[in-house]
Amino acid sequence: MGVTLDFCGEIYQARPDAPLTIGRVADVEIDDNPYLHRVFLQITHEGGFWWLTNVGSTLTATVADDKGLFQAWLAPGARIPLALERLTVWFTAGPTTYDFQLTVDTPAFASVDTEVVAGDHTGETTVGRVSLTPEQKLLVVALCESILRRSGAGQGQIPSSAEAARRLGWTTTKFNRKLDNVCQKLADNGTRGLHGGPGKLASNRKSRLVEHALSTRLVTEDDLALLDAIEAPAATTGA
Repeated sequence: MGVTLDFCGEIYQARPDAPLTIGRVADVEIDDNPYLHRVFLQITHEGGFWWLTNVGSTLTATVADDKGLFQAWLAPGARIPLALERLTVWFTAGPTTYDFQLTVDTPAFASVDTEVVAGDHTGETTVGRVSLTPEQKLLVVALCESILRRSGAGQGQIPSSAEAARRLGWTTTKFNRKLDNVCQKLADNGTRGLHGGPGKLASNRKSRLVEHALSTRLVTEDDLALLDAIEAPAATTGA
């Protein structure tokens, strides 16, 4: 019985008799990113279960299964049991988002495949009770582009609002307005971490949005075609 962690192809094995620490200076050294805690997360075995605990003071993590059916937001001081066979953990430090995979040898639960409707003839995308318009979907894909284009786990950069706006051919004002709308829509549907308080958007809303979108498979590699289609007309005009 055990838990295996895979980060950038490097494999680490958690032991029942000692915590496996994850951070800037830890058993699993993620990066020398100064925004990252020296020890941010740890995996321990207690009461017959494996647990993932956020031992940091400011950063949060998003934990999800490999089918996008389960998601948990791990705030500082919180912990969750590693009860499914395969889990992915995302977290953001500064402008960089990281992820690693966990495999549990003897999980307490098994995920069940369900049919997920990703879209319809109107061009809108539905996730649970939340529908994203085509432009809202484009915005989310642009924020996740760096991570979606890489191969395997590791890290990716979240663009600034100005960079993402240029990528889409929008003004920064339009981008921020659309971002407000997407965050509000998801927050109204119960997604945590997109508001810092009543009427006040959290400063890390983009990173939380990216983690949520990736963990729920709101966007996938297939959606990169939406961004590629933006470049196609310009290339045709120049021919």
